Amino acid sequence: MTIELDKEKKKALIESIKRYFDENFDDPIGDLKASLLLDFCLQEVGPYIYNQAVSDAETFMTDKVADMENNCWEPELAYWKDDKR
Repeated sequence: MTIELDKEKKKALIESIKRYFDENFDDPIGDLKASLLLDFCLQEVGPYIYNQAVSDAETFMTDKVADMENNCWEPELAYWKDDKR
């Protein structure tokens, strides 16, 4: 699975990578190397992050569905329940 980014997002990420290198390493990184690093991360690391996000969403939804009665339950014929007569 390849994660596709639109041009603006990719450009912003390349700039972020370049800034990270400027602030944390002695040698700056150019556009080409930053772009290649980003492509590598998207191809190699991206699927792990994506799969974890899908797993987290599945766990969240499974928990919500399992507790649906408490989350979505409304008492029936409750109008007269608090009647003080």
